[in-house]
Amino acid sequence: MSELKTNKISTNDQNNVAIDNALGLKSYTTAQRDALTSVAGDMIYNSDDSKPQYYNGSSWENFAPNTFISEYLVIAGGGSGGKGQSSNRGGAGGGGAGGYINSYANFLKSTNFTVTVGGGGAASTGLGNDGSNSVFSTYTAVGGGGGGRAHNQPLPGNDGGSGGGGGAATSGAGTQAGGTATTNQGNDGGDGAVSNSEPGGGGGGGAGAVGSNGGLNSGGNGGAGKTSDITGTGITRAGGGGGSPWQTAGSPNYGSGGTGGGGAASNPNGVNGTVNTGGGGGAVWQTGTNGLGGSGIVIIRWLTADATIGATRTGLTDGGVQTDGIHSYIVFTAGTGTISFS
Repeated sequence: MSELKTNKISTNDQNNVAIDNALGLKSYTTAQRDALTSVAGDMIYNSDDSKPQYYNGSSWENFAPNTFISEYLVIAGGGSGGKGQSSNRGGAGGGGAGGYINSYANFLKSTNFTVTVGGGGAASTGLGNDGSNSVFSTYTAVGGGGGGRAHNQPLPGNDGGSGGGGGAATSGAGTQAGGTATTNQGNDGGDGAVSNSEPGGGGGGGAGAVGSNGGLNSGGNGGAGKTSDITGTGITRAGGGGGSPWQTAGSPNYGSGGTGGGGAASNPNGVNGTVNTGGGGGAVWQTGTNGLGGSGIVIIRWLTADATIGATRTGLTDGGVQTDGIHSYIVFTAGTGTISFS
């Protein structure tokens, strides 16, 4: 027969039960606990784990905070490079890198979080195309801006996570500015040069540096990316794409891609930004294919003891949960869907 012993139990003004002394849960070893015939709501103190535990109807769980701290890296797709306007003129801008967000936050368990991995900007006939946004929870990295079009109808680089490089222009032909970056996500694209003598396109902005301005028959270099060790190893991502020179005669300089996946300008086709880096695509000198933007990436890292990610991640491509010491992390490389933690 069970026996209840107490010194005093009473209710306070809010009609809650008040106990004069500390409440002591019955102690059990793990083996003793597992031998119990338990129902949902039962509580014990596990002397092996030194933790209070409760039975949820199917298994024993630790009493623990319903939140956990996570590091996250969210990179959007990079913009594609710009393109020359005619068969013998170049000077297009490089694509801007995808927006780059790397920080920490406190997240609530048993909550659905949206994850979207943005694609890179596609090929175009002149002005480069912007990359697509990447998302984790309430954090959105903005797609990189497309590189500017060149020649006598130039276009500036598009705004984005990082701005696209501006297209080169003959004097009096219009604007050629690099695109503007999103605050705290990237850097501006370089300006295209203005001259009647072989101006070059600007380099796309990168997460870590602005794109270089174009010069005399010289495309600007893409801005450098940023380095994160969220997976345990430092990796640089989100470099800007290189701008193209005006023509192939003389000593042209094709802008290089920024470190971190930016594509270089080239002829006959621009170099693509690297997949899953958010790198901007390289500009193409004339009528070939401009470099495509690199797709983005979403990485989440947490203390292994603090949380477990749900097994259902429909619509998303990932490499499974990996460990780095006392931490776990997961890398999403494509798709859109929801995740949760327990």
